[in-house]
Amino acid sequence: MAAMTPPFRIIETEACIAEGMAHLRRVEPRFAAIEAAVQAAGLEIPLRRRPDGFAALLSAVVSQQISVAAAAGIWARLEAAGADDPARLLAMEEEALRGCGLSRPKVRYARALAAAGIDWDGLRAAPEEAVRAALTAVPGIGAWTAEIYLMFSLGRADVFAPGDLALQESARAAFGLPERPKPKDFARMAEAWAPWRAVAARALWAYYRVLKGREGLG
Repeated sequence: MAAMTPPFRIIETEACIAEGMAHLRRVEPRFAAIEAAVQAAGLEIPLRRRPDGFAALLSAVVSQQISVAAAAGIWARLEAAGADDPARLLAMEEEALRGCGLSRPKVRYARALAAAGIDWDGLRAAPEEAVRAALTAVPGIGAWTAEIYLMFSLGRADVFAPGDLALQESARAAFGLPERPKPKDFARMAEAWAPWRAVAARALWAYYRVLKGREGLG
């Protein structure tokens, strides 16, 4: 029996990004200006696909509320210690994890994730809300982390992260808004960009880098 095609689009290649941007330019012409500004800065709308599984989500937890550079340093130390494997992480003492740079709350979150027994393979074919429910049931995994995992580790094309501050600031500048949109308002605004909201997010993060001269996402 042939495998069933999942009822959602997966971003796999740069061609998917190009298709998504073509759609966004049609439904919201200001995405053409966003794309032009990104290209003028010598940048591109990035693919940003990452592996899925425990290590990918742990890396997202590490990145919460700290700079890209700080997250990269902590992650490098965790990898060197073997903590990107759930069994090895659970076997490590708290002080060893703290020595890698994790705060006490993040040590607790990392251990909860390692012990959660998530069916990583099963998430690949699961509906978006089922993925969100499975991930946010783990302490320390909130909506933003689940959205980042859906977008970049699972490649879902129509996921957005309306609570992301860099996306809010980028949209404020790109769309001439008086202030950063609130998450609920931003989510409603992004509905018009379906079914390529994850490409819209990539474009806005790239535009944030043009505005600020730094990455808005690790």
